[in-house]
Amino acid sequence: MKQENNDTLKQLGVNVAIIFLLGGVVGISSGLLGLMLGGVEKLMLGYVEGPANPGPYQVASWRRIVSVVGGSVFAALVWWLLRTKTTKVPSVKQAVSGEQMPLWQTAAHVLLQIIIVGSGSSIGREVAPREFGAMLGQRFSQFVHAIDEKQRTTVVAVSAAAGLAGVYNAPLAGTFFALEILLCDISVETVILALGTSSVSAYVASSIREHGTFYGMEAMGGSVTPSWTLMVFAVIVGVTCGIAGLLFRKGSQWAESSKPKKAGILWMMPLTALVTGIVAIWLPQVMGNGRSMAQYAFSVTSEQAAAVVPMLLALLVSKAVLTLATIRSGASGGVLQPGIAIGAVLGALLGILWLVCSPSDTIASCALVGASALLAASQQAPLMAMCLVMELTRAPMEFFVPVAVGVAVSTLISKGFGGFLSRSERKKESAVV
Repeated sequence: MKQENNDTLKQLGVNVAIIFLLGGVVGISSGLLGLMLGGVEKLMLGYVEGPANPGPYQVASWRRIVSVVGGSVFAALVWWLLRTKTTKVPSVKQAVSGEQMPLWQTAAHVLLQIIIVGSGSSIGREVAPREFGAMLGQRFSQFVHAIDEKQRTTVVAVSAAAGLAGVYNAPLAGTFFALEILLCDISVETVILALGTSSVSAYVASSIREHGTFYGMEAMGGSVTPSWTLMVFAVIVGVTCGIAGLLFRKGSQWAESSKPKKAGILWMMPLTALVTGIVAIWLPQVMGNGRSMAQYAFSVTSEQAAAVVPMLLALLVSKAVLTLATIRSGASGGVLQPGIAIGAVLGALLGILWLVCSPSDTIASCALVGASALLAASQQAPLMAMCLVMELTRAPMEFFVPVAVGVAVSTLISKGFGGFLSRSERKKESAVV
């Protein structure tokens, strides 16, 4: 009996350390990575992204090109050395499964991701803090010998998710990222650890680098009650974004599996960056992780609707193609923010058409549903997607209802069509054999 009490107290102490100590350290790293991103943007592009200045609109065209190409040339060279001359850095999922993340190689890998995003490459930044968090979780597990193999898996997953929570000040999204994507396990202990570490990380990171509202939603107006027509729209956009999200997911998987294995990265990454810089002469929103593009979609008003359709279409195609091309060229990074940007633009385009049927709805609210729906479909993580978009926009709580409808429909469509495509591919393979 006494031994059981001692074991319980020991486990309680370990869990408290995971939440407050590990969560705090991950939060510090996420906050510092955020500061570094701002520093790279200031150095390379002469501005720092924020709610009032989400994109490089005032940056000279030549500087956009020089910045994105220069950052990619440097990153391509270092990545080539890392991948061919030293220990390979595993993915976060591989780290959760037990693969060891080497210390200085992981740190270099993380910093390179911040450099290319800050200099303008079309890719997300959220993988960097997740990888660093996973590495810290592994080191913590090795230090605390009381942790068994199952607990080690949980610790690495929740620390990686805490990195996501810290960089975006999104504790609920971090929690569901751990539960839905990394662990696929919901128990009292995993929920407590995931929510605790993500909350502490978000708080600590926000004290280092003030977040504020990531996306301004002023175009939604003063309405805080979604109409029944927006619920109908959520079903329509859910179907559309379900298909689009599946295509984006398939494209991301293809791009990741087709990365150059050797010296191809030395010319493919700079070439993709050059194309990105040229496109950014006319569409500066395509640069970076997608914040400026999503903000553009969230800011469209009914008075601007007809005039911005060509721009929205150009952004939709360009961002999707450039993001996949950047991954295909050998770059490492995330697709969460690009997915939000693509979904927001698609939702805004459909919203412009929807205004003909329901003038009382706003394009911004349509973009909000679209961003959540496409992210959910592309990640197959409805709770994470819904919470991340709502936390980033700080939209009124009442909009959780249409957002949830759009997310549910899009995830269902994506999963259904994805299963159909997988069965078709297996039939073709068996027919060839």
